[in-house]
Amino acid sequence: MKQNRTHTCGALRMEHVGQRVKLSGWMENVREVGQNFAFVILRDFYGTTQVVIETAEMMEIVHGLNKESTISVEGVVRERSSKNKNLPTGEVEVAPERIEVLGRCRYNELPFQINHSREADESLRLKYRYLDLRNPEVKKNIILRCNVVSALRAAMTEQGFLEITTPILTASSPEGARDYLVPARKHPGMFYALPQAPQQFKQLLMTSGFDKYFQIAPCFRDEDARGDRSPGEFYQLDMEMSFATQDDVFGVIEAVFPPIFAKYGLYNRASSAPFKRIGFVEAMETYGSDKPDLRIDLTVQDATELLGGCGFGPFENQTVKAIVVTDFSAPRKQIDKLCADVEVQSGEKAYWFRYDENGEIVGGISKFVQPLKEEAVEKLGLQPGCFVGLAAGKKGAAQKTAGVLRSKLGALCPNHMDKEKYEFCWIVDFPMYEMGEESGELEFCHNPFSMPNGGAEILEKAIRGEVDPLSITAFQYDLVCNGVELSSGAVRNHDPEIMVKAFRLVRLGEEDVKSKFPAMYNAFCYGAPPHAGIAPGVDRMVMLLAGEESIREIIPFPMNKNAQDLMMGAPSAVEQRQLDELHIAVTETEEE
Repeated sequence: MKQNRTHTCGALRMEHVGQRVKLSGWMENVREVGQNFAFVILRDFYGTTQVVIETAEMMEIVHGLNKESTISVEGVVRERSSKNKNLPTGEVEVAPERIEVLGRCRYNELPFQINHSREADESLRLKYRYLDLRNPEVKKNIILRCNVVSALRAAMTEQGFLEITTPILTASSPEGARDYLVPARKHPGMFYALPQAPQQFKQLLMTSGFDKYFQIAPCFRDEDARGDRSPGEFYQLDMEMSFATQDDVFGVIEAVFPPIFAKYGLYNRASSAPFKRIGFVEAMETYGSDKPDLRIDLTVQDATELLGGCGFGPFENQTVKAIVVTDFSAPRKQIDKLCADVEVQSGEKAYWFRYDENGEIVGGISKFVQPLKEEAVEKLGLQPGCFVGLAAGKKGAAQKTAGVLRSKLGALCPNHMDKEKYEFCWIVDFPMYEMGEESGELEFCHNPFSMPNGGAEILEKAIRGEVDPLSITAFQYDLVCNGVELSSGAVRNHDPEIMVKAFRLVRLGEEDVKSKFPAMYNAFCYGAPPHAGIAPGVDRMVMLLAGEESIREIIPFPMNKNAQDLMMGAPSAVEQRQLDELHIAVTETEEE
């Protein structure tokens, strides 16, 4: 087969002048400037090269072609008279002797300009994703993703982990998000489920005698989309270690992540080991969030005792939180927008006042704070020129609102936020249980297979009523970077007796545990090693490295917000014979 190219479109330089070359790529643009004279920009994966048309024969070929047709060009490299210093190939051009059409674009009009596809409507971009990906600015995120995944694989292998793939067709899980179900043709009325995560399989690998496991695991959850979460499927760096503690897991992540973030990220600074560890309770009290952005030096103070009885209605009998900001002299219009943005994100109002340069309490709710000026200055540590943002409500709501307010104030105050770095931290000691908002009963807060701090003893005390279950914490931890939760992990509960006690508190007996998690329960009964793991999200990680606001920008073929693949037309109807084979009947839902 004849070679389609001798060089790529990003390879030619001055040293190639005089050489005969063959290039292949997409005809990005044609600019005709006279009879039988035109400039053609040829683009491939690697870059662009200018081709100069100077003969009637060559002009006849390109004149009849639509942009984005694929062509090969054979000719001689020469020095450009008008150089473009902004392009790697900007000092040379190719004078063609032969042009061959490899793939004709049959449409006169494109859905959008390739190099400006990011400005197009998102539905158009997703429908014509193969055109969108021709844009170098879009393509570079996918290249980044490939490089990051490759670096993760190499780093995990260097740490002694084995890459092992786990099943895609498995059993439905009774915990977590909605499953994607797959009908089993050979077993009418039965269904497989696509794995929400390889959680049980990786723990079973540890009971099988493997010491260190990882994979770049596809996970499937029927969840709604949001900016940092794609509907349907996502990928995570899944890992598990036998005979391991929380510190062992932290050590691996702290060795693997900082070099990758420093090399591939927008910023070349990343936290070095050890990452800061913050207890869940402390995180909520100090930062108003369990995923704090530590690039921001602002903290949340409790002002309930100070302002709870100041006479301002929304503060009465509520928890009050305060954030003190120095050197924030925004105009009233900007403050009003700040408060409105906080309310949109948190669902609760934000309040404020200033301690001005003259030592007076002014603005916002100042008339309620003024009588307490001396006490407020002392307790909040105010200095002339300070701005004080406030949040109030039930404790959890006040913390959440204060956390949102802190983040937005940090973004508005360069003196309080060092944006150009990656700041990691661990959030540890999460609650084992919580009261369900809908059920009003005790439920697992996160992973039900986590080891509780205090082991069997603390669970027995809770069962006997000697300890409040809500006070029990677990060996659960989150990895957070720049205010983004990258991962959750835990030291696993590998003892079936402790597992049964943990589930007993949520009204599930031993038989329930056996029936819901038969493989894991039985495997643990054969002697399981202590083990721990974590699973950082690859999509979210690359989004952070690329500096993108939407996770769809770093996924090759993403779905839209409604979990639709506009390019492939999925989900789609299927033929009746396919349904019959699977013993499935589709019924219409009656509208109310």
